[in-house]
Amino acid sequence: MFNSYMDLAFKEAQSAADRGEVPVGAVLVKDNQIISRAGNRTLEMNDPTAHAEIMTIRAGCEALDNQRLTGCDLYVTLEPCPMCSAAISFARINRLYYGALDEKSGGAESGIRYFSHTTCHHAPEIYGGIGARKSAELLRKFFAKKRSGAILGD
Repeated sequence: MFNSYMDLAFKEAQSAADRGEVPVGAVLVKDNQIISRAGNRTLEMNDPTAHAEIMTIRAGCEALDNQRLTGCDLYVTLEPCPMCSAAISFARINRLYYGALDEKSGGAESGIRYFSHTTCHHAPEIYGGIGARKSAELLRKFFAKKRSGAILGD
């Protein structure tokens, strides 16, 4: 089951790439049931907060009719940024599983390391590096196409 959730996150990431979005996907799971899943939609929605994690958290809160996602696990293809790390904390997600480390914009285990700050109210268990190679390759190919002009937009 564990790998199948990350595989679904990769499918969401690929769908995002197919739409011209940065290929990041996320899946929210509770009691071995998929609650929500999404890929990045920042360009499509003209919304800088429409990251895969945020979209998945929003849909999960709606599905569970609760602002807290206790008992939920989040699978993401790329280390969450500081904004998404804060949302994960505020939602009280139990465990975070992610693929590639994001040394430039990460917020969980690189960059600002949001969960280690004393002002962080809740820190999930974190398991990084799951499918890291696959995630990094998907991102590398996406940005190579973008640089070559094959993908339009920001």
